[in-house]
Amino acid sequence: MSQFPETNPFTRRAFLRNSFAGLGGIALSQLVGPRAMASSAPEGAWKGVLDGALHFAPKAKRVIHLCMAGGPSQFESFDPKPELDRINGQPFPESFTKGQQLAQLQGTELKARGSFTKFQRYGKSGMEISSLFPHIATIADEICVIRSMHTEQINHDPAHAFMNTGSIVNGRPSMGSWLLYGLGSESLDLPGYVVMVSRGPGDQPVSARQWSAGFLPSRFQGIQFQSRGDAVHYVGNPAGVCQSMQRDVISEINRLNGHLPEQRVDPEIATRISQYEMAFRMQTSVPELTDMSDEPQHILDLYGVKKPGDGSFASNCLLARRLLEKGTRFVQLYHRAWDHHSGIEKNMPISAESADRASAALVKDLKQRGLLEDTLVIWGGEFGRTPMGQGDGRDHHIKAFSLWLAGAGIKGGTVHGSTDELGYGVASDGVSVHDLHATMLHLFGIDDSRFVYKFQGLDFKLTGVEPARVIKAILA
Repeated sequence: MSQFPETNPFTRRAFLRNSFAGLGGIALSQLVGPRAMASSAPEGAWKGVLDGALHFAPKAKRVIHLCMAGGPSQFESFDPKPELDRINGQPFPESFTKGQQLAQLQGTELKARGSFTKFQRYGKSGMEISSLFPHIATIADEICVIRSMHTEQINHDPAHAFMNTGSIVNGRPSMGSWLLYGLGSESLDLPGYVVMVSRGPGDQPVSARQWSAGFLPSRFQGIQFQSRGDAVHYVGNPAGVCQSMQRDVISEINRLNGHLPEQRVDPEIATRISQYEMAFRMQTSVPELTDMSDEPQHILDLYGVKKPGDGSFASNCLLARRLLEKGTRFVQLYHRAWDHHSGIEKNMPISAESADRASAALVKDLKQRGLLEDTLVIWGGEFGRTPMGQGDGRDHHIKAFSLWLAGAGIKGGTVHGSTDELGYGVASDGVSVHDLHATMLHLFGIDDSRFVYKFQGLDFKLTGVEPARVIKAILA
């Protein structure tokens, strides 16, 4: 290889390099779209590849995913089973479980475990909700409970990955990243996709791959905000560095980076430039965002916030609402509190209390601010829990579980689907994770079958290879 730069643009090597770079540029423009290619300019928020070209009229503009990490028990929340309660402690019928996949109960004696809570009917809809969730019960007419969810992965990390990306394969984009890629961000000063984590009894770890951009350019990945202290590490300038000096440094770095596209085709260059700009603007926007001194006491009380920024789920819910108001597209709150293999009667009430008030408050607050009508709220875990006991707890269960939705185009006060008399499997109107993804995209005006990204010669979708189904029965 020559040690000297090629000054003759007509050499064979230069011709091949420039030709392939040009072809790569054409391919890249087809993948991410001309609007997205131009969107790294710092003067405005960047657009998605579907900007101005949605498949139909959208009802949703933003998402809050309240992810109950660990898998809350449907039998103590949203799916009452009188027959299971009746046979509590008796051998679980083998006809349900023979040949079925279990997590940690495989090969053990299976006994029915009834609910330790009571259910009542709430709202005009008469929705049955457990006594552990008295605040969510007050929004019964705003939510749609899906009792017939089912998934494919029985262990936590792959089940989270499947819920987030539609796949268990590493390197696939999360649903938040897909939405940013398609729709872009409405915020100039904050990330379009933000993740926060809180903890409780049943603390199930969550890996950062759950909000990865996968094979999409890294600008579409989720950004984790810390729940305690500074929301973003190193958000302030070092000692002796003023704002104008920092502005000059960023401008010069981006000027130098701006020369790189002349030499190579790499979407990460545009990401790097835009992220330097975003980081600079976040030095002002993040402290303003997290300063909740302007929130009235009645709002803090509504959420149950004792001290803003204390790392609680309640504080994160309030911060999530503030993010939405500033244009963030997708907010994901992981509450690591639901892995109740043991001590469920002691620990699930604690977990429920820590999430119940704030979850209901978020829906109420969004509604009173006029944001609920175009904000989709998703509440649920990666799977459910078994109708069989595991000591004094419940094991993982993928055959049937519950979650609820509210907001943007969702028909409130409804229950969709049902499980069998013991809650082991789906009895009617089953909903897969891919169906949930397709329905979410539909609410944003996106046809999941046409929303693809070509990677390594294949067309990838959030909803996988097999056709997914939009759950139209839950749409208003």
